[in-house]
Parts: sequence; C-alpha cells; structure tokens
Amino acid sequence: MEDDIRELYQEVILDHGKNPRNFRHPEDATCEANGNNPLCGDKLTVFVKVGVDQNIEDAAFEGRGCAISVASASMMTDIVTGKKVAEVDALFEIFHKMCKGEEVDETPEKFEDDLDKLVVLSGVKQFPMRVKCATLAWHTINAAVHGEKAVSSE
Repeated sequence: MEDDIRELYQEVILDHGKNPRNFRHPEDATCEANGNNPLCGDKLTVFVKVGVDQNIEDAAFEGRGCAISVASASMMTDIVTGKKVAEVDALFEIFHKMCKGEEVDETPEKFEDDLDKLVVLSGVKQFPMRVKCATLAWHTINAAVHGEKAVSSE
C-alpha cells in the first residue's frame, strides 16, 4: 500500500513538473517577486493579481527548477486563486510545517481539500535539502503579496 501511495505521489509531482499549470506572465499582475534556491538551482518569478478586496484573482509563475519546485509552484498557483491573501498566509504556514515534519495544529476545514493535494509534496520532510524546493514558490508568493521583490532560500 505504501509503495502505491509513493508511486501516486511521484506521478503527481512528475505531471505538474513536466506540464506546469499557470506557467505564464500575466500582463495584469499587481505584484510579483523572484525566488531563488541556489542549492538546487531553482529560480522562479511569481506573478499575482490581487483585487481591492485582497482576493487573489490570478496567480502564475515562470522560471526553471527541479521537478519538486516546479510542481509545487504549479499546484500553488491553482490552489491560491480565489483565496484571500490572509488565507494564503495561513495555508502557507500549515504547508511549511508539513514539509518540515513539524506538528500541525488543527487545520481549518476550508483548507482540507487543498492540503490533501499538497500532501504529495510533504514527503520532502525525509530529505531536508528538498524542503526548500517544495516551499520556494510559497515563500515567493508570500513576498509578492506583502510587497517584497525577492526571496532567497540560502
């Protein structure tokens, strides 16, 4: 059973890594930030359109990186679209803890479906060097929506 789950996780990561969703530069983005993970060579730019109500209307990215980094960015852009900036902050906090293997407090019900999707990336907790790959896009969108221009995971 565990091998089947691991294989499914690998398939999801490879699918998003090879066919990333929202891999583009939207002209109407209201904020953006650059992310860099020099240990793995991951570099990406996250573009976000935030409405006046602090709702993320669109999220996209461009760049290059390992399969985990690209898959995480692809999944993230799908998940955050339609959410408030504060919700994305809370979701990032939970996801970051999952990736580091830390105890996660009770998760809000509204995030359960999103976290079910992201669990495929939480296997990086067994490989500490890969945590930065899985969380780079999330650090970068966090920087973008809070007015920072760049983030490095050195």
